[in-house]
Amino acid sequence: MTRTALFPRTGRGTALCGVLLLITAEGLAVALAPHPLRLFLSGTLIGASTAGLLLALLLATSRRRAGAAAAAGARPFRDDAQWFSARSLDGFPMEQVRPLLLAPGAPGLSRLYTAWVFATHGHDPQWIARHLDLPVRTARLLVTAARRHTGAAPTR
Repeated sequence: MTRTALFPRTGRGTALCGVLLLITAEGLAVALAPHPLRLFLSGTLIGASTAGLLLALLLATSRRRAGAAAAAGARPFRDDAQWFSARSLDGFPMEQVRPLLLAPGAPGLSRLYTAWVFATHGHDPQWIARHLDLPVRTARLLVTAARRHTGAAPTR
């Protein structure tokens, strides 16, 4: 059975509780201070609160600008030309892979193409098998063919 919280804890709620607690503590400090120090203490607390508010606004504005810049067109770095070109599938061992494709529960051809691209870029069979949910035997076949195709020496 799943329990849901009536009042979920969020960052804004925690910040609001902290501000309310700080205001209460400031009010108590001013009320309990001796009469000659109240004016000085009030000025100091108002100055500190104003500085804290300005700092919070500065941080919120900088985060908002960074988020807007990311949403406005700055996308994660992907060098498609390096990984996926017109020749990405050159040397793909289709004849060796065909029996695997016809077996029951076989991986899709697009997943094998992706594994091929990773293999031609130097990833080892265990990494490919783990990240693409492929049998290690299939990944090893692709990596061996990729090394033969690119002329790279085996790393292991």
